Amino acid sequence: MKTLDVAIIGGGVIGASTALELGREKLRVTVFDRQAPGGEASWAAAGMLSPAPDSPRDLPLVPLSAASLRIYPEFVASLEEACGKSCCLSHAGTLEIFSGAAGEQERDERVESCRRLGLAVERLSVQDAVGLEPELRATKAAMAWFPDEGTVDPRSLMAALIAAAEQRNVEIRGGCPVTALKFEGGCCTGLVAGGESFSAAKVVLAAGCFSSRVALESALLAPTRPVRGQMIALRPNGPGLKRVLRSTRGYLVPRPDGRIVAGSTSEEAGFEKRVTPEGMRKILDAAIELFPSLADAEVLESWSGLRPGTPDDLPVLGPTDVEGLLVATGHYRNGILLAPVTAKLVREWILNGRTEFDATAFSPLRFLRRKLGAAATSQGGG
Repeated sequence: MKTLDVAIIGGGVIGASTALELGREKLRVTVFDRQAPGGEASWAAAGMLSPAPDSPRDLPLVPLSAASLRIYPEFVASLEEACGKSCCLSHAGTLEIFSGAAGEQERDERVESCRRLGLAVERLSVQDAVGLEPELRATKAAMAWFPDEGTVDPRSLMAALIAAAEQRNVEIRGGCPVTALKFEGGCCTGLVAGGESFSAAKVVLAAGCFSSRVALESALLAPTRPVRGQMIALRPNGPGLKRVLRSTRGYLVPRPDGRIVAGSTSEEAGFEKRVTPEGMRKILDAAIELFPSLADAEVLESWSGLRPGTPDDLPVLGPTDVEGLLVATGHYRNGILLAPVTAKLVREWILNGRTEFDATAFSPLRFLRRKLGAAATSQGGG
């Protein structure tokens, strides 16, 4: 039986980033993935690096997202130096567009709310916006400018992560699903994967939307669910974009080769991963509204991915009430952005038993507490 310092379940951007971080500490680390590493949500992502909240539910996430954005340049630079592969990182900023009669009011409210959260954002005139993106000259919408935001190509990022992790002697086993966790004396002591048994001082559950399927303990501590997101890649018939455009309906993310990635849907469709005409229509309608010249663009590719949602759509991060078992999953639409800070937190938990960042809001134990609280309320009311 092989003995490990850390066994990581899941080879997406979270699992691979964590493996690399631990490999740098010269720990014996193996990553287990049910398919090709990085082939699920990480492969399907748009790669936006934005800490701005999409809804009030995202507010607890802002400090964590901002912390991860700050360390992203160093994170990518170390990857590219280690493996010689570009991650296509850009910090060109984001233009957020507000259409309709109430556009200016909505823009102003958005700017003020983001400033209260400590995020860099400016009101932008159409003239100034055209200076950034000349193809917006026909728009009459109100705009906000997020200068610190950026993008990365998730597929390039994953290739770099895997190469860098393997350089640090991390073993990555694709096509090797974990079928059981091992326990002894109330502690998690390893796992069973691909018909083999592995002993591990620490096990990190980072299997995205599949986390809840690994074992009964996983379902209680990391109740993840798949949330389907469809995407389209377009090539404009004319000038492209230099930076992200987004609205409440959708977003456009430019790639260095001239493609524009347009997204996305958010569908509770179970584990059914496919592209639908209705999903494509919604994405294209929003894309053309944001950037009208895309009406005659070439459709290069369409795909879908399964984001890892949770009951409160916040990540599940940290040690559990089972000694030896940690969780790093449920990042929903923010896995690419949160990869560097998640890896750093897991390293601190494993090496030091604590973290500098207060991650209490993301603890795996919050679901157990809510379940016990609901049960107590039910019994009291009976």
